[in-house]
Amino acid sequence: MSVQAETSEEGVYSFAAMEAKWPAIWDELKVFTPLDDGSRERRYVLDMFPYPSGDLHMGHAEAFAMGDVVARYWRQLGYDVLHPIGWDSFGLPAENAAIKHNAHPSEWTYTNIDTQAESFKRYAISVDWSRRLHTSDPEYYRWTQWLFKRFHDRGLAYRKNSPVNWCPKDQTVLANEQVVNGACERCGTIVTKKSLNQWYFKITDYADRLLEDMDQLKGHWPERVLAMQRNWIGRSEGAHVNFVIEAAGEKAEQQLTVFTTRPDTLYGATFFVVAADAPLALELVTPEHAEALSDYREQVKKLSDIDRQSTEREKTGVFTGRYAVNPLTNELLPVWAADYVLADYGTGAIMAVPAHDQRDLDFARAFDLPVRAVLDTGAEDPAVSGVATAGEGTLINSGNLDGLSKAEGIPAAIKILEELGTGEKFVNFRLRDWLLSRQRFWGTPIPIVHCESCGEVPVPDDQLPVRLPDNLRGEALSPKGTSPLAAATDWVNVPCPACGGAARRDTDTMDTFVDSSWYFMRFASPDYTEGPFDPATINDWMPVGQYVGGVEHAILHLLYARFFTKVIHDMGLVEATEPFSRLLNQGQVLNGGKAMSKSLGNGVDLGEQLDKYGVDAVRLTMIFAGPPEDDIDWADVSPSGSAKFLARAWRLGQDVASAPGTDPSTGDAALRSATHRMVHDTKALIDGHKFNVVVARLMELVNATRKVIDTGAGAADPAVREAVEAVAVVLSLFAPYTAEDMWNQLGHPASVVNAGFPAVDASLLVEASVTAVVQIQGKVRDRLEVAPDISDADLEALALASENVKRTLDGRGIRKVIVRAPKLVNIVPA
Repeated sequence: MSVQAETSEEGVYSFAAMEAKWPAIWDELKVFTPLDDGSRERRYVLDMFPYPSGDLHMGHAEAFAMGDVVARYWRQLGYDVLHPIGWDSFGLPAENAAIKHNAHPSEWTYTNIDTQAESFKRYAISVDWSRRLHTSDPEYYRWTQWLFKRFHDRGLAYRKNSPVNWCPKDQTVLANEQVVNGACERCGTIVTKKSLNQWYFKITDYADRLLEDMDQLKGHWPERVLAMQRNWIGRSEGAHVNFVIEAAGEKAEQQLTVFTTRPDTLYGATFFVVAADAPLALELVTPEHAEALSDYREQVKKLSDIDRQSTEREKTGVFTGRYAVNPLTNELLPVWAADYVLADYGTGAIMAVPAHDQRDLDFARAFDLPVRAVLDTGAEDPAVSGVATAGEGTLINSGNLDGLSKAEGIPAAIKILEELGTGEKFVNFRLRDWLLSRQRFWGTPIPIVHCESCGEVPVPDDQLPVRLPDNLRGEALSPKGTSPLAAATDWVNVPCPACGGAARRDTDTMDTFVDSSWYFMRFASPDYTEGPFDPATINDWMPVGQYVGGVEHAILHLLYARFFTKVIHDMGLVEATEPFSRLLNQGQVLNGGKAMSKSLGNGVDLGEQLDKYGVDAVRLTMIFAGPPEDDIDWADVSPSGSAKFLARAWRLGQDVASAPGTDPSTGDAALRSATHRMVHDTKALIDGHKFNVVVARLMELVNATRKVIDTGAGAADPAVREAVEAVAVVLSLFAPYTAEDMWNQLGHPASVVNAGFPAVDASLLVEASVTAVVQIQGKVRDRLEVAPDISDADLEALALASENVKRTLDGRGIRKVIVRAPKLVNIVPA
């Protein structure tokens, strides 16, 4: 049953009528378009922009309601607010839809964008539609290509051959971050390894700054997001240690360098491991072991990096036939190729100290290799227990290092290595360079031409954008992993920009995370044609004052956006070194304890909910369900309850519409105090993202106002009008249609967005009394009305004088009295 209306004597609450009336007026008044003239302090609010996969869903309803609260609140405070919207419109779903329907991806993409745009307008998100952008527009990706070229000029974009994550179904490369539990995050297919020549961004050059600049974000970003980024970057201090690999047959002697965080345990190294899938393994292996290694490498291709590093997997490997020389002991260490070492971590090789690393110990026990303890932690010998001992302890069996602690042993070992010329102090990062090329069609073309004479030649700026061909209709993908763009031969074959000879365009496209790593800058001047953004404007708005989106982007998008901002800062184009000053993560919308899914049969159609309850009721329900970061279970919330509350609030406007706006100081004192306290508390609650508490306080004020109307002086009481006006202004943050209609009923011109936040009279915030709870051994025995500024001594005296307290104690002595004036007294009997 649709909650279309609530009837009162004065009128009818109809969300349908309000939703039909107000959008055109807002558009005409341009209430959400920033002045951008410097007359007001600027604030930038941004929601993580949507992907056009269909109409809006319940997740959109939650996330965009949250961001809109902040945008509307800042407008009410008098700031010039930029709150734009756009679409992350390149990507795999559009291409797959094109293949399925033999259509161009743009047809599916822009149809969905238009559908979502209309739904966003109905949902009353306070965005400036004049700044709308789509990353698949040539006018946008021209500047994505321009930025790629600048990265290339600075040595931050490069190509190399490497083993990459390959999705057999989507026929494309995946970054490590896009592999979830060994499967493609998009389609769920098990990922394999393939060696390809790929484009990378050198994000590792910025690893230290990405870590250090988190100090700017402490207290403004969720700590768990910062922790996830710290762990992903994975800075670790240690040493590079040089090992000589002895000659064997036709294999000449060579030197290999490994990174270790524990150079103090070098005396405990008993074997050496290289990543089986690294080219290094092929270089080292002797002919006698080559076939075994080749077979083993085929097995390794089937494993994800997560599987390979699991501590629970049985350890496997192949002996290479070579030996490494320990630089401190001259001991010969057998060199093995194994899957638990990754080719792209450090140098792709490790010294194995099995007594003090569990994976090394498991490998040693699997292949009967020596285990030598060099760290005395007081635990049983790992060779006996099968449990590696790591962390703190005293060095033993370690020559000149004997007796040293970890803190003393590490620098001492590094000093010895440096003196011998076989090692040095080194800082390593878990972070790998960003693999950005994709063998897809619907993405930003990489603006490079390959010429046999000139090599890699960037496309000149005046030839940008390199547009996608419009004559492809979902061609089948090549099983060899070449991009569908290779099929457009007229597009591929071009003259070299440098020499004019025959050349070929690069047929890969960029990862869509490249598009979203700088879009927030384009919003400052979306029509600018001389660069990616207007230098005279960008610093007026950047950094984003409030960013809102899901925690699932904690590593991918947010890390890449931070990297891009730092590079663009270094280019002298923007002053900010961080893109987002504050970050708000919203939770998920569940149903029955599970993520909404059509396959599970628990999906909820947003459009149906809006038709049934109205936009304001759905928005208010999302906000009132709990703190923004918590998950919302739609089965546990009540949009019908929200609709009834909104009707009650709206009827207040009806009740006082004809009442004169006289001096509120002559009105009901208790209602005035409640009104001013609600307004006062709202500011701190909004700043703390406690939106749900604000709604609760609004509900209390609506009830208090109704009580005065029904049992007090009635609607003519000037304190009632003051309260209703405050309700309308604060309610506009959550339920814009209802609030706008209330504001109109009260005789004010549109829009309530420009009303300004109500002023607070500090004298009305003083409470006449507070309730002090008196407990005896934790049980409540009395409640006392006391002055807010009562002293501990006076409160204790009142509590002990209480007849209820005396009766409960019944003559027993008192061991101690704990006083927390003005609200709590706890008495502990003897």
